[in-house]
Amino acid sequence: MLVLRSLVFNVLFYLNLALWLVFAAVPSLLLPPRYLLRVAVTWAKTALWLMRVTTGTRYEITGLENIPSGGLMVASKHQSFWETFVLVTLFPDPVFILKRELTWIPFFGWCLTKLRMIAVDRGGRARALSHVTRRARVELGERGRQLLIFPEGTRRAAGAPPAYKFGVAHLYADLDVPCLPVALNSGLYWPRRKFLRRPGTIRVEIMPPIAPGMGKAEFQGLLQERIETASDRLLAQGRAELALLGLDPLAGRQA
Repeated sequence: MLVLRSLVFNVLFYLNLALWLVFAAVPSLLLPPRYLLRVAVTWAKTALWLMRVTTGTRYEITGLENIPSGGLMVASKHQSFWETFVLVTLFPDPVFILKRELTWIPFFGWCLTKLRMIAVDRGGRARALSHVTRRARVELGERGRQLLIFPEGTRRAAGAPPAYKFGVAHLYADLDVPCLPVALNSGLYWPRRKFLRRPGTIRVEIMPPIAPGMGKAEFQGLLQERIETASDRLLAQGRAELALLGLDPLAGRQA
């Protein structure tokens, strides 16, 4: 049953994405960016609904009251494709840092460009960081947007040791805006590079922002401590829930 439900969801998820992209997102390219963002948010909500009704996977978000107004960095744990679209629904004008190659994809890439996402060439690291900083200063400082960043750079499996990059500390020091830590346990239910979608409740915790002005090393240590401590707690909650169904993917591994 788990395999069948996962199959149904995956088919419907990508079909739903294609339909929204062709019939709503592409026509919105002729309108101001805020209309395209509405399309993205509405699509994300339909995807979450599909996940709930086909696989029995719900989600719970706490700490929304901790989100300040204006420009800020949002530093989130990254375990799954799930949070890449769910976080968009939580902020009024989000912006991602993404690989330049994604903007070359027909239709999808056009939408990313229209939404003024920050595309970088990851081959030139120093040059890419300088480019990101310049763009982020404009998007956050002048336009009051929210920069969504994954400090580990890529998805990490649920329960894997943390691997934080120092780029987030450089951005924090240069941008002079609050940084909002976000913890989650999505990898238990929508694992990276896996087909299965497990039932249960994905939990997201938004913690109080870290004010600007700290040293880079001090900030990096505090950010990792907050995100990892909360994510470990959410991981334990999720594993206990899945264990009751006999679906804990980490069962038998050393904690």
